Amino acid sequence: MTSESFFDLPDANERLTPAIVLSATESARNTVIDEIRSRYGRDYNIKFAATGGECLELTKSLLAKKVPIALFLIELGDLGDWNGDALLQKLRFVVPSARRVALIPSIRFGDSFDELRTGVAEGRYDTYLGIPRGQRDEEFHTAIVEYLSDWGWSVAAPEVAYLQIVADGPSPELSAIRDFLDRMGMPVEIHHPDSVVGRDILASVEGDSELPVLSRLGKPPLSRPTVSEVAATIYGTPDKIPEGTVADLLVIGAGPAGLAAAVYGASEGLTTTVIEQGAIGGQAGTSSMIRNYLGFPRGISGMRLAQRARIQASRFGAQFFSGEGVTEIEVNDEYDHHHVRVGDARICARAIVIATGVAYRRFGVRGCEDLVGSGVYYGAATSAAREMTGRYVVVVGGGNSAGQAAMHLSRFAKSVTIAIRRESLTETMSDYLIREIEASPCITVKGHTEVVDGGGDGHLEWLELCNNQTRTSERVDASGLFLLLGAAPTCDWIPQEIKRDEHSFLVTGRSMPKEYWQDGVPPAFLETTVPGIFAVGDVRSGSMKRVASASGEGASAVPLVHEHLQRVRLANLTPRH
Repeated sequence: MTSESFFDLPDANERLTPAIVLSATESARNTVIDEIRSRYGRDYNIKFAATGGECLELTKSLLAKKVPIALFLIELGDLGDWNGDALLQKLRFVVPSARRVALIPSIRFGDSFDELRTGVAEGRYDTYLGIPRGQRDEEFHTAIVEYLSDWGWSVAAPEVAYLQIVADGPSPELSAIRDFLDRMGMPVEIHHPDSVVGRDILASVEGDSELPVLSRLGKPPLSRPTVSEVAATIYGTPDKIPEGTVADLLVIGAGPAGLAAAVYGASEGLTTTVIEQGAIGGQAGTSSMIRNYLGFPRGISGMRLAQRARIQASRFGAQFFSGEGVTEIEVNDEYDHHHVRVGDARICARAIVIATGVAYRRFGVRGCEDLVGSGVYYGAATSAAREMTGRYVVVVGGGNSAGQAAMHLSRFAKSVTIAIRRESLTETMSDYLIREIEASPCITVKGHTEVVDGGGDGHLEWLELCNNQTRTSERVDASGLFLLLGAAPTCDWIPQEIKRDEHSFLVTGRSMPKEYWQDGVPPAFLETTVPGIFAVGDVRSGSMKRVASASGEGASAVPLVHEHLQRVRLANLTPRH
């Protein structure tokens, strides 16, 4: 990938106002137009087409002028020369990155429910909404704002950037920083060193500078920073905790399980500290859209879910540190408190919840490993999706994360291939994702297929795919390889006193061998072999490996923490002989 194609997003003063395109019958036209114009006319270019044919011509005209289209609002039914359902399906091909909303009169809703449900399941449109019958239909606008927000985060260049980066093209360092900031929901702009902004930032660096350079509002720029250094600028570092501080609850890992433990622990009055090695949200934070999480009928991105949970926990008083993980747990024989080490810092806590989740297994193909961050990515790497516009992409993996990544990439890439070792996705992926993938025009699933080689001049250019039954191979063009392989727990730093199963997951509760029980009683449901240390989410042996179940375990750990703290208090009050 050349630096020219990497910096193909226009500067802020050159950006065109994104458009919302509406097509509806005469009976709905005035109400919908008035509602959309009154709410969004200042920030979006509101366009209307009376018929389906006019809508397509209008869309092509906007694309020719390079006007980004954020949202289509199309009424189902007869739109002159087109049916609304068919038009929405056509627009999926024409502008795959735009969000598509099917409008339906409220009077038709009950009779059309099966049709609407099928349309969403097959990906013909993103959602359906009843046409407003008057002003201030807030349910209608809630959905519109959610889709515009999702489009703005994943497709559009940010209007107001939290941070600015100067770089001359893709690199592993830049990829890691962008992925971290994207997962934290922090908008960032990238500038070439020869641009006006780029030159100004580089001129403000004291001494020599190495790209990428990170510019922070009100703070000196950082030259070639690590992710840990970037995280420290946002949350600070644990060594700032006053010496002698003892937290009631230390949560290690801030995926859904850790975030739930932080929310419930802090809300119930426990002094709560959270340590996360990477971005808040963990592996789930990389998901472009989670559609089966309770309470979000239109879905929610992993980043948004993590962002909301982080804010929620912070409002209750939880303290977060990110970018550097725990390297050691010092177990106290009295079990009334434990210490952990994070870099040079030492943190003391009365109870610990381990929620570190799992990490994707390394791929091991040398030609691809050498290009990590330059076309090859572990996880969904949503920050790299826009760079795949018009390109060929391969996703390796058959789980829900791989399906979500493929669907997100299909909004940008010319072609997405899902390579799996099994024959099909049915054993490993949720049905709703399989149906969406089958309905997507640019996604192909290749069963019994493995990536055995790859390469390129500074950036991924090709891959070699091998059929694991016939052992025949083919070389294909590819600018992106997204690896969502089987995962393994990250437990090497955990002391031996905490028992693991044969796959290195942490054992808890009744799953514990009886020799670890005390007085014939097993540890609490989520408690490990060390009293006061609990394991939740994907890192726990026997867990379900789902976002909802991980959140449930994180919340369920807090009552067990209370019980442990109460036992410790009673033990300390009891005279010792």
